[in-house]
Amino acid sequence: MSTAWLVTGARGQVGRDLLEVLAGRPGDEVTALGRAELDLTDETAVRSAVRAWLDGVRADRAVLLNTAAYTAVDAAETDEDTATVVNGHAPGWLAQELAGRARLVHVSTDYVFDGTATAPYPVDAPVAPRSAYGRSKAAGERAVAAAGGDATVVRTAWVYGRHGANFVRTMAGRAAAGAPVSVVDDQVGSPTWSAGLAAGLVTVGERAGPVPPLLHLTDAGAVSWFGLARAVYEELGADAGLVSPTSTAAFPRPAPRPPWSVLDGSAWLAAGLPAPRPWREALALAVRTLR
Repeated sequence: MSTAWLVTGARGQVGRDLLEVLAGRPGDEVTALGRAELDLTDETAVRSAVRAWLDGVRADRAVLLNTAAYTAVDAAETDEDTATVVNGHAPGWLAQELAGRARLVHVSTDYVFDGTATAPYPVDAPVAPRSAYGRSKAAGERAVAAAGGDATVVRTAWVYGRHGANFVRTMAGRAAAGAPVSVVDDQVGSPTWSAGLAAGLVTVGERAGPVPPLLHLTDAGAVSWFGLARAVYEELGADAGLVSPTSTAAFPRPAPRPPWSVLDGSAWLAAGLPAPRPWREALALAVRTLR
């Protein structure tokens, strides 16, 4: 069975990895829309683009993978209106246009939680965002659910990869330079390799039959940012002693960071989807692409 794929946010970190995954699927149709091709603040443009794509589909089924987002977490504190349109309203427009015609797989975030838990957040944990970015992403989840149709929201966290700016690439650069670095040790989460995340999103998209409306997908296990930085140095053969721990309070930011960002992936496994790699195993694979 052939599938037509539309990837939004196609020039971003996850979007570019999605295109690489989909390139290995001969017979499928792949359409890529980046920010230049799709202005998510323009409702008419968003709806028109989706309709035009659907009208042109010749495959047996159609799936939209939405990775487009306003991701400037700190900037959102003073630009919440724009963040809410991009992260909150636009996913709803996509879901409404797709309802009854195609599947939507929409990427969300750990920031929808308050970060005060001490155990992994299950998919049905109460949503209580503390930042403008988190509120905008929570609004997007509600909009997708309200539209109905065949739609799944996939929350993830601490995403890194070889495209774009991210924590692991930054630490790899410092490690290569033999530079010391201080990293917060009081924020804990599950580092998630974007290539593995992309493969998981495609698996959800191509799954025959219904898929749960809300899932969590991160690499397995948890670590602090400090622990992750040390692991990057170790993987690159640098001196991990150059990485020193510090506190969130020492690095105040406009948007509050969740001290706990570990997501419970049991719903993902219960749906029969492939188990994610342990985060350290994924990191070992990922750093090879950074060299």
